[in-house]
Amino acid sequence: MNSVRFLSAGESHGRFLTCILEGLPAGLKVSSDFVNAELKRRQGGYGRGGRMKIESDKIIFGSGIRFGETLGSPITLLLENRDFVNWQKKMSAEDSAFGDKVLNARPGHADLPGVLKFARKDIRDILERSSARETAMRVAAGALCKIFLRECGIEISGAVKSVGGVTGETEIKNKIDSAKSKGDTVGGIFEIKISGAPVGLGSHIQYDKRLDAKFAMAFMSIQAIKAVEIGDGWANADKFGSEVHDEIFLDADKKIYRKTNRAGGIEGGMSNGEEIIIRAAMKPIPTLMTPLKTINIETLESSTASKERSDTCAIFAAEVVGESMAALVMADCVVEKFSGDALCDTLQNLKNYRARLN
Repeated sequence: MNSVRFLSAGESHGRFLTCILEGLPAGLKVSSDFVNAELKRRQGGYGRGGRMKIESDKIIFGSGIRFGETLGSPITLLLENRDFVNWQKKMSAEDSAFGDKVLNARPGHADLPGVLKFARKDIRDILERSSARETAMRVAAGALCKIFLRECGIEISGAVKSVGGVTGETEIKNKIDSAKSKGDTVGGIFEIKISGAPVGLGSHIQYDKRLDAKFAMAFMSIQAIKAVEIGDGWANADKFGSEVHDEIFLDADKKIYRKTNRAGGIEGGMSNGEEIIIRAAMKPIPTLMTPLKTINIETLESSTASKERSDTCAIFAAEVVGESMAALVMADCVVEKFSGDALCDTLQNLKNYRARLN
């Protein structure tokens, strides 16, 4: 069974980040310009920190692409960490590979569970990989999946809906500025929309094949995401069934349509032909410039949490990552259902399927 999958590697301040993306069919025309534009979007947004002034992500295609077309073989993507040189300068005989030793665990981060799980004596051994810098590779892989999905008539878009409980550009900026002035952080909610998806992606047959389950896992895997809803989600729990379910109608040409989309485009674990709508809630990131109380993992004494160069608000970056994860899920579902080692075969299979439904 064909599938799209990716595996990333690399640390936040290591020499580079890399990713292998497998499953895209041969013959897909791709552009490093589009991938780089997506990477730049991830680095933008109000509230980002100083690291974004150092890095200017540019993708390197290492394999699987020749003369601007996919070959059907695994695609290797590579990103250089420009900040690696700066961290090398900080090294000494006692330092860890990527800078000074970190001993004060940050509440809400992977720091403490990680050092306990892996029996490490330096939190940097954990935070370097758990850092959201890793999501750059998700965005790069997701960009290629977006190109593929567009060939299939599927588009993905996203938007930040609120930050710290407020909406509106001015209110959002004021909220972020207020948090920054206090050495604090702030989270938010973003929304992803997917249009053009045919009926029947995903399946009701097994739990891990359900489309909503795939999205829930993908979005919850993004750092600091603590809740995901599809369609009206939480609001449906407070309503009657007559107020929730989307009635089905036939038009004059006997074509199926609905007047509402409270289900968010997914019923029974499958796309139903309507726009797919997913929202995710991001907690405030745990690196505060006014640190919280914690312990020192070496002395086991009370202390204050460590401070890393960080963002005040990363919801705008998270939204771009959300688009990328949605693209990876959708590309996998399309390839699984319509197969084809060559793009022309995949598109023909999709065309035949759409014709049958119509």
